[in-house]
Amino acid sequence: MKRLIKLSFLACVAASASANPVTHQKLSVMESAAQLGPGQFVWEPKAASTGPLFLVIDLTRQLALLYRGGVPIAASTISSGSEGRETPTGEFSILEKKVVHRSRTYDDAPMPYMQRLTAKGVAMHAGNLPGYPASHGCIRLPPAFAKLLYGVTELGTPVMITDAEKERRAAEQEQMEAEYQRAIEEIAQRKAWLQADAERAKAEFDSAMAAHEETLRQHNAKVAKYKSEIASK
Repeated sequence: MKRLIKLSFLACVAASASANPVTHQKLSVMESAAQLGPGQFVWEPKAASTGPLFLVIDLTRQLALLYRGGVPIAASTISSGSEGRETPTGEFSILEKKVVHRSRTYDDAPMPYMQRLTAKGVAMHAGNLPGYPASHGCIRLPPAFAKLLYGVTELGTPVMITDAEKERRAAEQEQMEAEYQRAIEEIAQRKAWLQADAERAKAEFDSAMAAHEETLRQHNAKVAKYKSEIASK
């Protein structure tokens, strides 16, 4: 099993390593990034020679975007965690780096140019890029790009992982919950109004009944008095 995994990975590395970075004449890094296919990348370090590095992983677009001093200098396709093993989102930093590393969790699988982001094992490393999320949670990079990225980052380099689709779904869910809560509150308010109206109507009815009974009592008293006066004559 381990040998099959190793042979498969080496074949993938060999195929990917033979490919050159994508170069689009007169296009910016961001423009080139929009045209990348699975396993392709663009590397333009001369776009900015100084400034701090900042890496953005876009899970929705399956792209890695490297900035130096706020200027994009590289972009690459990636393959992130598959369904049920999604790559976490948020702000991270590189905790550990190893050129040669093997997974202690998944059959000693090779993870070249590994850059760890979480204590639970989520990392960036060279790997197979089928064009969609397919990893166990790590961020796979084209081998040549993984090597270049490894060469410029340091421990502590910030990495932001975003997922616009996930955020959109979360926003929709939050909106639905808010609308549901508003509907519940409106129903409760209408119920309170109806209850108050019912109580007012009952109070008015009780008052009317009491007034009617008092009028009837007074009438009966007058009739009784009248009858008594007639009988005494």
